[in-house]
Amino acid sequence: MTEPHPETLALLARLIAFPTVSAESNLALVDFAEHHLRQAGFTTHRLASPDGTKAGLMARLGEGQGGVMLSAHSDVVPVAGQDWSRPPFRLTREGANLYGRGTTDMKGFLAAMLSSASRAGKTGLARPLMLAISYDEELGCTGIRHMLPGIEALGWQPAFCIVGEPTGMRPAIGHKGKAALVATCHGTAGHSSLAPRHVNALHLAAEFVAALRRIQSDYAGSALADDAYGIPYSTVHAGRMQGGTALNIVPDRAVVEFEFRHLPGDALPDFQSRLRAEVQAILAQFPDPAADIRIATTNTYPGLGIAPDHPAVEEVARLCGHPQRIKVTYGTEAGYFLSLGIPTVVCGPGDMEAQGHKPDEFLTAQQLAACDRMLDGVLARLRA
Repeated sequence: MTEPHPETLALLARLIAFPTVSAESNLALVDFAEHHLRQAGFTTHRLASPDGTKAGLMARLGEGQGGVMLSAHSDVVPVAGQDWSRPPFRLTREGANLYGRGTTDMKGFLAAMLSSASRAGKTGLARPLMLAISYDEELGCTGIRHMLPGIEALGWQPAFCIVGEPTGMRPAIGHKGKAALVATCHGTAGHSSLAPRHVNALHLAAEFVAALRRIQSDYAGSALADDAYGIPYSTVHAGRMQGGTALNIVPDRAVVEFEFRHLPGDALPDFQSRLRAEVQAILAQFPDPAADIRIATTNTYPGLGIAPDHPAVEEVARLCGHPQRIKVTYGTEAGYFLSLGIPTVVCGPGDMEAQGHKPDEFLTAQQLAACDRMLDGVLARLRA
């Protein structure tokens, strides 16, 4: 099969038409998916966001132990500021390429999920098929974290879960965890002509960024490394610094936003302890008691690490037809499912680096067809 199932293509067109950028509601898409799944005989459970403007959806067909869970997120990254030559929220096919926001990340897999649900509903299953549709994955996997208590309360324990982020249809068994942090630097305001009498918060921030670079150098030189990643060590990245109101005013506040993407062996508490030591060393250079640096962690998500010879990995490799195990540079929701005791592998159509988050995002029909073949294999497994 070199072409996707016709229903998969039709569903992808419907899904792309929902402009579910993370800043907007996904409820219209959830309404559509829930109706589709109920028509196929699934039992559904909505898990509303704290403010009620979004929702996740859990669905199940079949009874008994084991089974398989499939997982996708419903949100997409914005198109604002990108130079699209095709309508981003309308599926456009040109040759083998399927264009539209979210085709690769990750409505292609979501369409294949819903299409497989239709086929599952037409025949009996010996073991259950479970689907998870989340929201706000693009904001740092925040939606699945809110959904987690509701998922846990359902008590589902599939034999394994496939998170369908784009891997070129190869089984991915690992990715780094991530923490997003912010350092707020406090100084004292004053006229710039008297600058030496004041604590410049931007100077504190500059020292702090230099400290982040020192920590990064230490991680780069560490014996703890994993060559399966393009960057084999944990990384520290300063992404934004803001401070000051006018050139002739000494700034009394500056903010540095930074992140830590870490291997399993580089624990977040150890990184935070190193930060505290660096902050104390910086403040020792500024005797004014008003000088301060306060660090807050704004978001985290767990990494993924599952043994390459785990039975779930072996099964997904068989289903997708690729024996090669890989690790991916980006984060996913897989670690959350793993935290529930569900063996989890990332495997889905598309190439995140080449196609995801870009203008004229696309997915090839061959990759989507390969995904359909994998999910046909899942259904065959559940019928046996």
